[in-house]
Amino acid sequence: MTRGEGAARVGGSRTASARKPGKTRTKAALGAKRGLRKSKGPTARFQRMTRLPRLRLARASRLLAWAAIALFAVFLAVQAWFLIQVIWYRTQDPVTSSVMREQLEKLSGENPRFRLAHQWVPYDRIANNLKRAVIASEDSRFAVHEGVDWNAIERAWDDNLRKGRVVRGGSTITMQLAKNLFLSGERSYLRKGQELLISYMLETVLDKRRILELYLNIAEWGVGVFGAQAAAMHYYGLDASQLSSQQAARLAVMLPQPRFYDRNRQSDYLERRTDIIERRMRLISLP
Repeated sequence: MTRGEGAARVGGSRTASARKPGKTRTKAALGAKRGLRKSKGPTARFQRMTRLPRLRLARASRLLAWAAIALFAVFLAVQAWFLIQVIWYRTQDPVTSSVMREQLEKLSGENPRFRLAHQWVPYDRIANNLKRAVIASEDSRFAVHEGVDWNAIERAWDDNLRKGRVVRGGSTITMQLAKNLFLSGERSYLRKGQELLISYMLETVLDKRRILELYLNIAEWGVGVFGAQAAAMHYYGLDASQLSSQQAARLAVMLPQPRFYDRNRQSDYLERRTDIIERRMRLISLP
C-alpha cells in the first residue's frame, strides 16, 4: 500500500466517522417530528371533525342573513304600495274597498245576480247629524288622536280580560278605515299590525275631514249595504243629507254589527244605545 492510498483510506474513514453524528442528528430530528405529529394526531382529527359543522353553520348564517334582507325588502315594498294608495285617495274617491269585494264574493256565490248597494256622496252632502253620531259612537277622541287611541285600546283590553271574551275593540275611525279599505276582516296580530301602520299613513297624508268622508262612504251598514247614502235609502228611504238626529244615532249604533242589526232592527240594545248617542252628539265638534 502506498502512502497516498493509506492517506486516502484514513481520510475516508475520518469522513465516514464524521458523517455518522450528522445522520444520527437527522434521524433524531425526524423521530422528534414524527413524535410531534403523533402527539398532534387527536387535535388534528378534532379540527377536521369540527371544521365541516363550522362551515355549514357559516353557510346557514349567510342564508339566514340574505333571507332576512329579502323579507325586509318585501316588507318595505308592501308598505310603499299601501302608501301610494293612501296618497291616491287624497284626491280620488275609491270605487270599492277590501270589505266590499269580500262581501260581494260571498253574497254573489249565494246569488249570482246580487249587487251591492253603494253610492258615493261628497262630505257636504252627508248630514252633520250622521257625522256627529258616528264620532260620538265610534271614536269620541277622533279630533285629537293621531290615528291610534292607545287609551281606548288599553280600556278595551282591560274590559275584555274582565269579561273573558272580546266585548270591545278599541279601534278608531282611522283604524276602521284602514281595515275596511285595504285589509280583510280576519282577526290576527299580523293584520292588526298592518292596520296600525296604515292608520299612521292615513293620518300623515290626509286631514280629518277626508278621513271621515272616506269612512262614511265605505262603512258597512247592512247585508250588502255600504256607505251613508245607501244606508239612508235602505233604512229610511232618504238622502244622506236629510237624516234626523235620531235616525243618524241609530245608524251609528249599528256600525259594529251592521249585518246583525239589519236582521234585528227592533233590538232593545239598539233602542237604548240610540238614545245615549243622540244625547252625546251635542258635544261633538266636526272637522
